[in-house]
Amino acid sequence: MEMQSNKQAGMGQEEISLKELILKLQSWSHYLLSKWLFLLIAGILGGTIGFLYAHFKKPVYTAITTFVLESGDQAGGALSQYAGMAAMVGIDLGGGSEGLFQGENILELYKSRKMIEAALLKSSISDSTKLLLDCYLKLSDTQDKWKSEQSELVNVNFRDDSQKELKRVKDSIIQGAVLDINKEYLQVEKLDKKLSIIKVNVKSENEVFSKEFNEALVKEVNDFYVETKTKKSLDNIKVLEQKTDSVRAVMNANISTAASIIDATPNLNPTRQSQRLGPTQKSQFSIEANKAILGHLVQNLELSKMALMKETPLIQVVDEPRYPLEKASSSRVVFSVLVGFLFVLLTSFYFIVQYILRDIGVLENEEKVLS
Repeated sequence: MEMQSNKQAGMGQEEISLKELILKLQSWSHYLLSKWLFLLIAGILGGTIGFLYAHFKKPVYTAITTFVLESGDQAGGALSQYAGMAAMVGIDLGGGSEGLFQGENILELYKSRKMIEAALLKSSISDSTKLLLDCYLKLSDTQDKWKSEQSELVNVNFRDDSQKELKRVKDSIIQGAVLDINKEYLQVEKLDKKLSIIKVNVKSENEVFSKEFNEALVKEVNDFYVETKTKKSLDNIKVLEQKTDSVRAVMNANISTAASIIDATPNLNPTRQSQRLGPTQKSQFSIEANKAILGHLVQNLELSKMALMKETPLIQVVDEPRYPLEKASSSRVVFSVLVGFLFVLLTSFYFIVQYILRDIGVLENEEKVLS
């Protein structure tokens, strides 16, 4: 019996609490309705601010480049059988850059300081007297800030290498630009993890800068990627070409020496063949030896060129930025509604807090203390 009575009492307390909550909500709503004029003013004020913000906010232009990246095949298979012959002359026909830029590494390469800095220091196509870095500084209002502060940085010229005393300042400016571009302007991603299609987005309020910086960065990174992937094979080819030219020159010299010996003794006494056969045989032996070496070198040179073609990655641009770029502007209606609703919400919260404090007597006590 006692348990049942306790349960009934608890249910009664819950009902009372729920009833009180409903009454509180009703009282709050009535109180807010009494402040309808203030809420209306707050909504109109917020809507006006949102409209003006959207009206004066500059549109954002997006330059998009998508390309297919296919890494070259590593030298192997049939080429491996010639590795021993190449090793005899000190040549390595192995794969150039195994595992280089695999996975997400190529995406991080786009965000590296080296690549972004190289792209920023390229001349603008629309104005060859300016660098893309100058366009960025103007776009980010950095130059206007320097002028207003009467800073000596206004005289910084990134084309002038003689300003050695400003090298540290230049590096600091470039570092700040790289961080800001990575954070606000640049986005690099794979459209699908299973595919090798890479998308490079550059967003800014300047249409020309978005397009030109996108193109400069893509070219800089892709050229660096191909050069690095094929560097070892290119070095091997250069060494093979030098050795081939050297052996061919020695063989040609031996041929000329043998011919000169024969020409020097046209009517040699048959009983004195040693005077001619000795030097001639030496030259002939040297010719045969160099001929064999030259054959192997030429063979290895051609194999290295084949390996280079297999290792060279394929980079095929699918889409590239073209004028007019994709333009994203802020909707005045949307911003007016959102900011107006936010102002009404904040004003309602202020009145509710004020009502609660007055209801529990905190606000009245404070007013009495102040009075």
